[in-house]
Amino acid sequence: MTCTEFLAMLDDLIDDSVTTEMRADLQEHLRGCEHCEVTLSTTRKTIQIYRSHEIYEMPTGLRDRLHKAIMERCKKGC
Repeated sequence: MTCTEFLAMLDDLIDDSVTTEMRADLQEHLRGCEHCEVTLSTTRKTIQIYRSHEIYEMPTGLRDRLHKAIMERCKKGC
């Protein structure tokens, strides 16, 4: 398994929606690839942090400026 193939399956691995055979292939790849191991760990930690915090309401002015900047960026081609 390549890193690209591993990354393509990352969501399914995290969601625990892979077959037993695929899970074994993914685990085998992780044993030999520190990069993908770090990617998986970081992604899991990010999800955990995101789920543990309350929704933060941005001040209106900041929200408006951010929205405007995003829309301008998208008009130029995201």
